[in-house]
Amino acid sequence: MWGDEHEITAVESEQYIADAYRELYPNDTVIVADAHQYLLEHFKEFDFIWSSPPCPTHSRMVTAKQGWGIYEYPDMTLYQEIIFLKHFSKGNWVVENVISYYKPLVKPIATIDRHYIWSNKPIMEVDMKRNFSVTDTNKETLAAHHGIDLPERTKNKRKLLRNAVYPPAGKHIFEEATK
Repeated sequence: MWGDEHEITAVESEQYIADAYRELYPNDTVIVADAHQYLLEHFKEFDFIWSSPPCPTHSRMVTAKQGWGIYEYPDMTLYQEIIFLKHFSKGNWVVENVISYYKPLVKPIATIDRHYIWSNKPIMEVDMKRNFSVTDTNKETLAAHHGIDLPERTKNKRKLLRNAVYPPAGKHIFEEATK
């Protein structure tokens, strides 16, 4: 997605995600670690950071779980990373997360596709057209939409694809944040 002219380091918390990533992008460095802690310890080493903290507890799907009697706190690492990068990072950065069921505690600078974007650079909003209904989220439809062919043995394909940023949206955000 970023092109071969960039040196990419991806940090994934789950081995199966890292394995799928390595297969899709063999030239990138993939580290299996707690990305939140890795960011804190290594942020000075990068000239651009794209952070995507866990989004399930911010998603509008949380309100559906209430019907099943399931309640959970939002994972506040999202706001920890935004505040941290805003005050300490000297490089360019983007934090991306799903549109939340609540008014964001820190106002995003853009909304693109189904994501809020926070950044130290202006990001022009663009309308990303989906070629499927948001309710049609089987792994085949998602794979076709994203243009990602995950290895057959990949676990949790649907979850990985649901959490992926639509590649044209990601490319647009990256180009805006690094100009």
